[in-house]
Amino acid sequence: MTKPNDGAPSGATKTVKVTQTGSPIGRKPGQRETLIGLGLNKMHRTRELEDTPSVRGMIRKVAHLVKVDETPGQGG
Repeated sequence: MTKPNDGAPSGATKTVKVTQTGSPIGRKPGQRETLIGLGLNKMHRTRELEDTPSVRGMIRKVAHLVKVDETPGQGG
C-alpha cells in the first residue's frame, strides 16, 4: 500500500512573482532585511516564490516597496 502523495508537493505548487519597485534607502533596517529575505536587493529585481503564509507576511511588511503578481493556473 502506498500513500497518495506522501505530503510532498505534486509539482504544481502555487507561486507568486514579486518585483522590487521601491528603494530601501532611508527605510527601517527590518524592511531592508525583509527584502533581502525575499531575494530582492536591487531595484526592479523579480523573484518567483512559493505562495506560503510566511512569504505572504514578508510581502505584507514591505508592500509599499514591491509589486506582486499572482501566477495564474498554478497549484490548488
